[in-house]
Amino acid sequence: MTERRFRHDPDEMWWWLSDAACIGEDPELFFPIGTSPPAADQAFRAKAVCRSCPVRSPCLEWSLVTFQDAGVWGGLDEEERRQIRRLRRRAGASGRELEPAV
Repeated sequence: MTERRFRHDPDEMWWWLSDAACIGEDPELFFPIGTSPPAADQAFRAKAVCRSCPVRSPCLEWSLVTFQDAGVWGGLDEEERRQIRRLRRRAGASGRELEPAV
């Protein structure tokens, strides 16, 4: 049996969206493709929007628990979020508790 990756009720997790700084921005900004200099610049600009966002923490947490594997969420890119998930898995396996991501 395959484990469902999305285990949360979406209706309970989007409460923060209406206050997000990214509302009104071009959604494509938050999904750079590749690692070329233009893509890196795009990710930098997306992260700049996130830095001033009042709901950065819940956005990031949502992206972590729902395994968002593309784009910038909560000010972090895919690889940065993978690193947090790895750390959380290791901490959980060892019984340690980690601080929130943001």
